[in-house]
Amino acid sequence: MFKRNLSSVLLASAVEELSSLPGIGKKSALRFALHLLEQPTENVERFSKAITNMRNGLRHCSVCNMISDSETCPICSDSRRDRSLVCVVESIRDVISIENTGEFNGLYHVLGGIISPMDGISPSNLKIDNLVERVSQGQIKEVFMALSTTMEGETTTYYIYKKISKFPIAVSTIARGVGFGDNLEYADELTLGRSIANRQPFKPENQ
Repeated sequence: MFKRNLSSVLLASAVEELSSLPGIGKKSALRFALHLLEQPTENVERFSKAITNMRNGLRHCSVCNMISDSETCPICSDSRRDRSLVCVVESIRDVISIENTGEFNGLYHVLGGIISPMDGISPSNLKIDNLVERVSQGQIKEVFMALSTTMEGETTTYYIYKKISKFPIAVSTIARGVGFGDNLEYADELTLGRSIANRQPFKPENQ
């Protein structure tokens, strides 16, 4: 239907693709498409190449599952980070949000999602076994669970706790500055930073 309002099928196709991006509606997509159309060819080619290179060149860190240009990400390779502390997050976006607070100096473990039977996501679909393997190596002293405070996030936190509680480590969770039902990605830096600094020991409700 949107194609009828445009004079070009090529432009309409570009708008359709741009509008598939998160938070981008048809009007914004049209504005972006027209902006690209007005740019010098070399600028558009450079933009296109950057996207293609990102898609084809990025990989997941073999240690923490964060995106990286190489086998091991810069965070895992940084000798200044506290290697006894690992923060467990749902997604790459959460790592970026936490890093922006400047309140965390440990390592990360990106699960790639949270347990959600309604969405067909089971523990086997996540990087949970990899986390257990990291903990079993004995260098980690604290696992900081920084998952979203949704029902699914709470379920995932408890599941992981049961998996790693046999090891001599501390398990902590984000302080309640982040409200129940919130995703870390949408928490402001100050609130998130305080919740990290004031993280609390994880205490299962049935214990």
